[in-house]
Amino acid sequence: MTSPPCFPSRTPRRLEMLTLEEAHDLLRLLQLIAGEGLEELSQEADWFAREIAARIPSEN
Repeated sequence: MTSPPCFPSRTPRRLEMLTLEEAHDLLRLLQLIAGEGLEELSQEADWFAREIAARIPSEN
């Protein structure tokens, strides 16, 4: 796992798992934020959206 663009590199701490539904909800929210084009915030949201999308099965 790489670090998001604005965060220093560090060992990630594992949290409890999201349900698949929660992960898809979060992915949609991040994609919405990334699409807003709010400079640094949208870049971070895009990074997180790509990381989550790579780890969860598609809804279809």
